[in-house]
Amino acid sequence: MQPAHFPKPFRSTAPEVKLVNAFQLPFDNAIATARTCYSSKGVISPQDVTNWPRRDELASSLYQAGHHTVFQHAHFQFSLANVSRQFVWTFLHSHPFYNSEQVSQRYVEVKPGTYAIPPMEDKAMAVYEATIQRQFEAYQKLTQSLMAPVSAAYFERFKGRAKNPGEKKTQDGLKKRCMEAARYVLPIGTFTYLYHTVSGVTLLRYYRMCREFDAPTEQSIVVGAMVEELLKLAPEYRAILEEPLDFEQTIERRFFEASEHEQDQRAQEEFIHEFDVDLDGRVSLLVDYKVNNEKLLADSVREVLGVPRTELHDDDAIRLVLDPSQNPLLGENLNLTSISKLTRSLVHPCYTFRKKLSHTADSQDQRHRMTPASRPCLSAYLTRKPDYITPEIFQHNGQCKKMYDDIMHESWEGIAKLKKMGVPDEFAAYLLPNAVSIRFTESADLMSLWHKCAMRLCYNAQEEIWRAAVDETAQVRDINPRIGKYLLPPCGLRALARQKPICPEGDRYCGIPVWKKELKEYERVI
Repeated sequence: MQPAHFPKPFRSTAPEVKLVNAFQLPFDNAIATARTCYSSKGVISPQDVTNWPRRDELASSLYQAGHHTVFQHAHFQFSLANVSRQFVWTFLHSHPFYNSEQVSQRYVEVKPGTYAIPPMEDKAMAVYEATIQRQFEAYQKLTQSLMAPVSAAYFERFKGRAKNPGEKKTQDGLKKRCMEAARYVLPIGTFTYLYHTVSGVTLLRYYRMCREFDAPTEQSIVVGAMVEELLKLAPEYRAILEEPLDFEQTIERRFFEASEHEQDQRAQEEFIHEFDVDLDGRVSLLVDYKVNNEKLLADSVREVLGVPRTELHDDDAIRLVLDPSQNPLLGENLNLTSISKLTRSLVHPCYTFRKKLSHTADSQDQRHRMTPASRPCLSAYLTRKPDYITPEIFQHNGQCKKMYDDIMHESWEGIAKLKKMGVPDEFAAYLLPNAVSIRFTESADLMSLWHKCAMRLCYNAQEEIWRAAVDETAQVRDINPRIGKYLLPPCGLRALARQKPICPEGDRYCGIPVWKKELKEYERVI
């Protein structure tokens, strides 16, 4: 079976897709693992099945029966370039079964002209290019204009560095924080580059689902190229390769087509109002949890150790597993909670949050793959009115705030013009700024939430996701105080574990002894 026919490439620089690392004989490895399950002669090697006449027949039989773990052993590492941030958010990082290392917009300056240009008519293209040009210009101007308010906040935190503000380390730190806020105006169609590693079964799923919302054209092009790279290495995969599902037949597509356009606009505004009223000013709202979380945790700790309540009371059981002074594993550099028998009891307590983040902050949030979320179809977010998140630093400089608000309105005006010209939503959406609001529900067991808070309560974490972690920690402490008191940044965990240095960040130390602060004292501008 040959790969499906894909749409013509975008009118921009073509995506670069390279298979840079892979298993040797990956397909034969899958069949060897299957045959090993029934082997009386020990482990079967991939070479043993290379010329086996029933290899492809067994592969098809296993695939059709749903025995897919055999195809999960072989992994494939791709380097991807000239792909949009939107494609990465909506597709590559929308599930748990991958690993990526992507260039950071927080720390690497975005170059002019590095954005996707989807196929559209010349008049629409002129609107698209003009809007995106203004977004990139605003990024450059804000990176410079933010220097004054960022410097004020920076030297308030690092008072010693104010004595020598021209020092390279200081200037680098200032510019990175300016870029972190300025990047909110960049379109989600901005290019990125990354390493992306998946198993064979995940790549098969990619191919089957590549026409799914929100960016079916770009997804089809990039995933098609990934599959072509796979077939160059191991053409045997054609035996189990299924064609992509029809985009027109997806549930989401049928729902939107059945809706009246004007009703959609009113429904969007009503949904946004409902959601934001429920949040009541929070970034993240706790909406559900297991009512017996603390008892459940204490019981599961006793089960692991085989002791009764009379020997290990609830408070002591919870401290034993969650207090780093008693459980030194919690102060380790490696996250070992899923390996330790005792800390595996943390999977039982669970929490669910409703959240509102920008596209760029949610791109960070979704990397916590063990705290899964039901994220939206972005087509539902092409609203008439600008709907965006504003970083805190803009509230400290009126000129920068006005520049920021102006480009947000221009971005939505450009999108409205494209939609009026009949440009498909998937292409108009590339003009949405990184700041566009994303509303969703996310759930986490305590093991995963603990790790996420350890990473995101750190003052070096991106400001917006940090605020979400503070919200979540405060609400867990309200309803489960014996658990919530141990949701801490890494320095807090290491201080309790008596590990040195207390801050593990080295030269990246945030400048604030957070381990000495109460949660209610947490505040930051940058």
